[in-house]
Amino acid sequence: MTTKKAGAMKKGILERLEAGEVVIGDGGYVIALERRGYVTAGHWTPEAAVEHPEAVRQIHREFLRAGANVIQTFTFYSSDDKLELSGSVTNITGQQINEAACDLAREVANEGDALVAGGVSQTPLYKDSSNESEVKAIFKKQLDVFVKKNVDFLIVEYFEHVAEAEWAVQVLKTSGKPVAASLCISPEGDIDGVSPGDCAVRLVKAGAQIVGINCHLDPLTCVRTVKLMKEGLEAAKLKAHLMVQPLGFHTPECNHTGYLSLPEFPFALEARAMTRWDMQKYAREAYKVGIRYIGGCCGFEPYHIRALAEELAPERGFLPPASDKHAMWGKNLALHPKPWVRARAQRGFWENLLPASGRPKCPSMATPEDTPAT
Repeated sequence: MTTKKAGAMKKGILERLEAGEVVIGDGGYVIALERRGYVTAGHWTPEAAVEHPEAVRQIHREFLRAGANVIQTFTFYSSDDKLELSGSVTNITGQQINEAACDLAREVANEGDALVAGGVSQTPLYKDSSNESEVKAIFKKQLDVFVKKNVDFLIVEYFEHVAEAEWAVQVLKTSGKPVAASLCISPEGDIDGVSPGDCAVRLVKAGAQIVGINCHLDPLTCVRTVKLMKEGLEAAKLKAHLMVQPLGFHTPECNHTGYLSLPEFPFALEARAMTRWDMQKYAREAYKVGIRYIGGCCGFEPYHIRALAEELAPERGFLPPASDKHAMWGKNLALHPKPWVRARAQRGFWENLLPASGRPKCPSMATPEDTPAT
């Protein structure tokens, strides 16, 4: 199997999904860039697109090389109300950030067979006032930049309230571009108690052509939630493509609010990081459920995205460029000078491994905070 290089004219997101292709999304940006020293934790705003474009460009490039078919603009929490609330952005406007993020994403996407997705996320204003016209005006302001920069499609992501996500879909749909909508909810439903199935139905009726889940919980939990969304759509006799972009962390004990309720959030999550083999299992499970847009969110590093692309290489017909430096299932270890390491050059070893934490005093589970719904 060969690696795939940049090719001819790119097919659109819906064209790919309708043809049954597997679309690999990119990974998480705010946590990855916070760890690298370019994002302020707590605020999680994307001014690095203006202040440190080289950092954003590089991580885009690494996700592309790992196999991503979509490069999302680094516009998470880039609405003016969030930027003002954070207090960390005083001399840069939301429009400047959004425009810079679009330019960076397009530059890198053009280096391969990737599409640019402009993304909007939940707003502080919704929780403060739930004023529909004011919230929609925020999304419209961001949309104007995405239209100006001619992104390939749009993503409504990281919404805890399906009602706000519906408003975002309605606004973005006016562009005429394909719209995907992903919620950061659990199998229990959104913050207001709306079930995953009903959430999916509402998003499709609002105009989304792709629906799913992102962030907050681990991959297999998110896949389970998307499966519930799929069942809701089938019961309502509605059709949509499915997507999933979960956390790159293990969160088995998380409650309704996800990893935000873990005591390790956000500065001690390393012990929960998923291995590349965990990611291959996730990719396969997502594919079996019928999800064809498969990517990652917070905690996903480029090697995680490569693992998704490698697991689904038989279906896609090619490997990503980064696989030039990585043999499947550790086969490159066959040349290691130590015999016990050479013995690990096989799928069975890695597939059955139960990694140790190396932390004798640490419990296997934490007690999530009893966080009230907001």
